[in-house]
Amino acid sequence: MDQSVFPIAAQVISQADREHPADDVLRDVLREIRRQRPQTARDVSRTVFTFYRWFGWLKNLRGMNVRIARALELNERYLKNPFTLPEADLRAKAVPDWATAEVTANVAWFRVLQREPLLWLRARKGQGRHLAKALHPARQTALPDAVRYDGAKDLFSTPEFDAGQFEVQDLSSQAVSLACRPEPGETWWDACAGEGGKTMHMSDLMENRGLIWATDRAEWRLDKLKRRAARAGVFNYRSAPWDGSQHLPTKTAFDGVLVDAPCSGVGTWQRNPHARWTTTIEDVRELAAVQQHLLANAAPAVKPGGKLIYAVCTLTKSETVDVVATFENQRLEFKPLALTNPLAPERPASPQLWFWPQEFGGNGMFVAAWERQR
Repeated sequence: MDQSVFPIAAQVISQADREHPADDVLRDVLREIRRQRPQTARDVSRTVFTFYRWFGWLKNLRGMNVRIARALELNERYLKNPFTLPEADLRAKAVPDWATAEVTANVAWFRVLQREPLLWLRARKGQGRHLAKALHPARQTALPDAVRYDGAKDLFSTPEFDAGQFEVQDLSSQAVSLACRPEPGETWWDACAGEGGKTMHMSDLMENRGLIWATDRAEWRLDKLKRRAARAGVFNYRSAPWDGSQHLPTKTAFDGVLVDAPCSGVGTWQRNPHARWTTTIEDVRELAAVQQHLLANAAPAVKPGGKLIYAVCTLTKSETVDVVATFENQRLEFKPLALTNPLAPERPASPQLWFWPQEFGGNGMFVAAWERQR
């Protein structure tokens, strides 16, 4: 790689910290460069993320240029043969020490963390094959409307995006909405909707019929949902702020409630390697308490016979099985509900689903489900 990108990459790395995530700093630094030199912007992005992906191997090296060059060298060697790195090295250097005690993973997880992530798109219902042909090089894979994009063009400037034919949405995120199985005419609540990726997907699955309440603590995220929904032609939803308290945004009793809770994001570490080195075990514990709080406060909105779905893009024990166990001990009227894994429908249904990046190619995610007894 042209070493002229090193000073720009070093600038991003020097400014990134816990309060300033690398992807945010990168976005600001590249704003002008991307317009003038798109290839340089791509090279800088790749260099920064490669640096953090191999950060555990660089701690004893001095000089930023030396560390960047070493990260790129390790990455090239790994792409040629992933098995050049022994398992012990991966476990010791790919993630912080606390993570190995919280995540029960085989060596395949550590190996996939060192690879660049795949880019996934969600086509409108029934349009996956058409979109894959239109956005070559792209391919349909595990889900009918999930499209893996392997090209380099700016997708947000394509006519297909302007026409609302697709959303950029991770494969595992798409699988969560499919696991919910919302039906046309039902009433659902996406309690932690963020910018609305799952709200819009569920609307598509519901054929724009029925109603979805989309709430989030941050109103600016809901504003983004409104703009995205307008472009995609989604209209069977209402949005409102919700701070996670017992004061719910509506008195509606729902057929289904999705609590896609804020989490440590360990499942996104392949896509966001900087977060590996800024997330702490204290964050995990604090977020587990938030997740328990959100579940407890959202549960009363589920009607008898309705579904409660809990999802997090993390793989830690504290935020997955421990949260489930606490909820089930406190809310005996909710019984585990077996779900079909959309990414592996041949497997037996289970009330707990794990989407591992090394297995399916998306982010790591955990899903649990319950039915409220009548």
